[in-house]
Amino acid sequence: MGPTPDNMNKCLHTELSSHEGTRSEFNPGKTLIKLGIDVHQEFYVVVAQEGGVNPKPAQRFKKEAFLSWVAQLKHKSGGEIHAVYEACGFGFGLQRKLAALGIACQVVCPQKLDEQNKRVKTDGLDAKALCLKLDRYVEGNRAALALVRVPTEEEEQLRAIHRQREQLVKARKQLEAQGRSLMVNHGIEPVKGWWKRRTFAALAVPEWMKQLLSNSQPILLALEEKIRALTVQLQAAASPHQPRGLGMMTSVVIDREIGNWERFVNRRQVGSYTGLCPGEYSSGNTRFQSCVTKHGNPRLRAALVELAWRLVRFQPNYKPVVKWRRVLQKGALATGAARKKAIVSVARQLAVDLWRIRTGRLSPEQLGLSI
Repeated sequence: MGPTPDNMNKCLHTELSSHEGTRSEFNPGKTLIKLGIDVHQEFYVVVAQEGGVNPKPAQRFKKEAFLSWVAQLKHKSGGEIHAVYEACGFGFGLQRKLAALGIACQVVCPQKLDEQNKRVKTDGLDAKALCLKLDRYVEGNRAALALVRVPTEEEEQLRAIHRQREQLVKARKQLEAQGRSLMVNHGIEPVKGWWKRRTFAALAVPEWMKQLLSNSQPILLALEEKIRALTVQLQAAASPHQPRGLGMMTSVVIDREIGNWERFVNRRQVGSYTGLCPGEYSSGNTRFQSCVTKHGNPRLRAALVELAWRLVRFQPNYKPVVKWRRVLQKGALATGAARKKAIVSVARQLAVDLWRIRTGRLSPEQLGLSI
């Protein structure tokens, strides 16, 4: 039996209504709107989705125009608006501005958004992929987005201090290495710390070379002065009662990179954030664990590994150090790979124990750390 004229008209009306809903502007009334944003320095590319229909075509906005547009959209729709964009070098200012407008904005880890491996990448496609991931997240699939914790402005300002010190130290090392390279290229034995005042005054190099080195020497002296001032500032902010060997500078760096220790619910979250957990490639009956994932905060990871080596010397009764003492002690017959594996294990456990100390779960003495 074929379709009746009434059924045909009903199907045609349904099809037209669905197309009109997809192409029309946002309907008045309370609706749930999702925005996928591809962020750039001078503009944003935005893909919007209303309810459960297909996402709308990508739109390009200047920064100020986008905030004005999304504020009007919030006012007209009267419902919830969710937004998402990838963490990038432009910070979290956009998230804070959208939150001030009453929009739930999420920031996610940068990732490959071409899930179908079409090898086609545009700003519009990236914004659409983010919008579709956000749709699944809002519907209850919390694994759809790899969220990044947005720090407070105060936390960002505090960690910017030791990060700038790190950058200044790197710049100083580069300039110092350039001076040593100049000496080596002309057959002169390089002098360690050649830029320091006394060493530079007694530097036995040709006059033309000393003139070239004098271009960098004042810069190196100024960098050293700034680094010393920042070091004093950071050390003054450290807690006076620290486990032996922790160090005031390292303590401040770790605490400020973490931001808020209370945000971790269990030790697994702490270990995952450090990126010191082993990677795994398993399928069927085959299981293979590889090197550490390096997922998370690289500065925190470097500080923890450096601190772990110090604890081998200053905290011999610390449980992880006791466990790996035969591998880590001087003169041990162990390969470099075995020593790296051991120190990573100590650093990973150390991060968990610092979380326990900072949140008041255990005291340093209970963990075998002397003050």
